[in-house]
Amino acid sequence: MSTTMRRLGIITLTNSAAVVTPSLLSSTAAFPGTLTLPSPLLSDRLTNSILFHESRSLSFSCFSSSSSSSAAYLPSLEEYPSAKGSVKRDDNQKVVLKGMTYASLQEWVQSHGFRPGQALMLWKRLYKDNIWANNVDELEGLNKDLKRMISEHAEFGALSFKDIRSASDGTRKILFTLDDGLVIETVVIPCDRGRTTVCVSSQVGCAMNCQFCYTGRMGLKRNLTTAEIVEQAVYARRLLSHEVGSITNVVFMGMGEPFHNIDNVIKAANIMVDENGLHFSPRKVTVSTSGLVPQLKRFLRESNCALAVSLNATTDEVRNWIMPINRKYKLSLLLETLREGLSSRHKYKVLFEYVMLAGFNDSMDDARRLVELVQGIPCKINLIQFNPHSGSQFIQTEEDKMIKFRNVLAEGGCTVLMRFSRGNDQMAACGQLGMIGAVQAPVMRVPEQFRTALKASV
Repeated sequence: MSTTMRRLGIITLTNSAAVVTPSLLSSTAAFPGTLTLPSPLLSDRLTNSILFHESRSLSFSCFSSSSSSSAAYLPSLEEYPSAKGSVKRDDNQKVVLKGMTYASLQEWVQSHGFRPGQALMLWKRLYKDNIWANNVDELEGLNKDLKRMISEHAEFGALSFKDIRSASDGTRKILFTLDDGLVIETVVIPCDRGRTTVCVSSQVGCAMNCQFCYTGRMGLKRNLTTAEIVEQAVYARRLLSHEVGSITNVVFMGMGEPFHNIDNVIKAANIMVDENGLHFSPRKVTVSTSGLVPQLKRFLRESNCALAVSLNATTDEVRNWIMPINRKYKLSLLLETLREGLSSRHKYKVLFEYVMLAGFNDSMDDARRLVELVQGIPCKINLIQFNPHSGSQFIQTEEDKMIKFRNVLAEGGCTVLMRFSRGNDQMAACGQLGMIGAVQAPVMRVPEQFRTALKASV
């Protein structure tokens, strides 16, 4: 059976019919291409495919010989004007300044009869010299005609500041409201070694449904635009530089799967590293992915920024469970893609992120397998303490065991880092961002050998 629809909500499946009940979440089909993800709580013989077409219609196909009835959540999706995450603005087609690269900004300024040098002055007022202009009155040094043109034909902001929350360790979580009323979260993480990092979101929610991640419980609402991504870094500097010092690093590790919004993420990263603007070093802008292989290949071709891959398991069986994207892109394919893609890159290392889940992926056998898996890949491994959240199935690995795990990796020749929780008393730590609504993504079926351990952890 196959149904084409503009909106998906709760799909109730029996052996002969599919009943569609639209959910209450407001979301958009923000990416083209095909994503096949498993539906938990259903028969192993059931396959669900969500096809995202350039025409922005959706085709949902399901096949089951199971005689039992079940329900699976799929992200609610509504049609938006662009399949690439742009939000249409009802303001006479004004451009959003922070959504343009410098080349595009220069072209736009010249199209209105002004000189290229004036475009550079505008660019620096937006991103440089501690100005971070957020309205026309802050464009110091620009002539009146240019400022008038900008006022009439451009918008400065894509975000509205909502709130800022401070954790006991100095981490700040900034909440922003978008034009459509949705809310995203950005985290600023100070470091006593003089390095302060801003963690930016790339989507509202996430479609990947990683079982240890609070954001994944939301499902995907929509992609962020380029301007909505860039302005998170601008706001972080504008709001907090006087408190935390220079913000030197950017990580795309907030809400969402960055490679699911690859066009806007690459464009935003390019704006961030522009030497006449925010001027982050490409080595200090890190984009993380759960393992979308085609987009990973494109990123390695087109971007000089750093790459992180969220690995989190050493077998397909475990990764299929905790990271459903692995059912489409297996560990072997993901790792071989990295071996091939990094073979021609000079002094470039991927950062493997490994969230440690007590009893599931933290055995010494896992450590030894991980050493074997990363052979031939220039890399560092970041062991991450799991951050609990409401409804979580998992608990943290004890610190002593994390150290033993690290030692096995180090003895195997790996470069290993350890990341402990930052900001978790304000739900600002890794895997804690977002706000869950009434409808949530499904809990995946637990592999049989882990069911006893899971019961003991909850």
